[in-house]
Amino acid sequence: MTYFEKALTLNDTIIKDRRWFHTNAEVGLHMPKAQTYVLSRLSEMGIVGRPCGGGVVAEIGSGDRVLLLRADMDALPMPEESGEPFACPTGTEAHTCGHDFHAAMLLSAASMLKANEANLKGRVRFMFQPAEETFEGAKAMMADGLFDNGKPDAAMALHVTAGRMPTGLVMYNAGQTMMFSADGFRLTIKGKGSHGAYPHLSVDPINIGVHIHLALQELIAREADPTKSAILTIGKFEAGAAANIIPDTAILEGTLRTNDAKVRSLLVRRIKEVAEGTAALFGGSVELTVLSDVPPLLCDKTLTDKMVGFIKELPIPNLNFLPEVSSSASEDFAFIAEQIPAVFMYVSAGFTDERGDASAHNPKVRFNEGVCPIGAAALAHCAERYLES
Repeated sequence: MTYFEKALTLNDTIIKDRRWFHTNAEVGLHMPKAQTYVLSRLSEMGIVGRPCGGGVVAEIGSGDRVLLLRADMDALPMPEESGEPFACPTGTEAHTCGHDFHAAMLLSAASMLKANEANLKGRVRFMFQPAEETFEGAKAMMADGLFDNGKPDAAMALHVTAGRMPTGLVMYNAGQTMMFSADGFRLTIKGKGSHGAYPHLSVDPINIGVHIHLALQELIAREADPTKSAILTIGKFEAGAAANIIPDTAILEGTLRTNDAKVRSLLVRRIKEVAEGTAALFGGSVELTVLSDVPPLLCDKTLTDKMVGFIKELPIPNLNFLPEVSSSASEDFAFIAEQIPAVFMYVSAGFTDERGDASAHNPKVRFNEGVCPIGAAALAHCAERYLES
């Protein structure tokens, strides 16, 4: 029986696990319910897991060769409007990115691999990660001993996608930038407050913020290499509490995303220089705080080609492959890929009707549970075949 056939027999279990994570959504590094649930489910399989950096790590098999399988399991701090009967009831957390699928699929992959443990030609390490959305989880788990039992030889992760697309689509990128970098920043602008009737007595931080915002856009237009991709977004501008008072402080928060290391290095430096220079021009000052520093996600070409070939061995109906996919979104699996050869793939979990109208991170997004056995089988089969190869 192939891993896909085995996964089909576990489909109800995968869906049950997925819906548990979905209903009990948690965000950030502190995920006590998910951590307890994963440890309990692994124990039921005869697998000993341990808490690690807010997540869970476990390992099966024996030998020198090690493959890491990673699943993130955190949600987003937002309401859910999917209409699903198992929606998170809090109104403040929601699995709108599909991480509930990742955790559920990895649990069933672990179950299948454990049942076949005697035939594994090495070890499989399972990484159930918190705080992917805040780009903290991978670093936290590495700092808490993820690699203490030896650094894995390679790593693999899957990510489901929503939208108007059928299940059975596998998207990957062999050797190029799969996901962009993400440099998040906060600019705290210091001025001098005054009554709105006496602006000459102030140093207006809102005015400074407006000019900084405009100046930063020119970095993309005039300093970034136009043959590369670079996206600079200011998503937060916060200042003041009354219409007739010029405040002391204004705050800008934004992100820089690129697919090129040189462009990234230039723009990160220039954001600071332009902000400081603009603030000084108007008599104020600015303090830059780094909120995230995620590198581009680069997949290992040899490993990616191997894993794509392994997935093609499975008897999954209507399976289609889309190479050279690149996304301007970011992913903290990039920190793992910096350390060891890694492969990251998207697997479609969309619908071809109106259920696919909402995209990921939308409160109305819905995901197709038909992807469950596909993802679980791909993880398990790739693990076994990688260790054999």
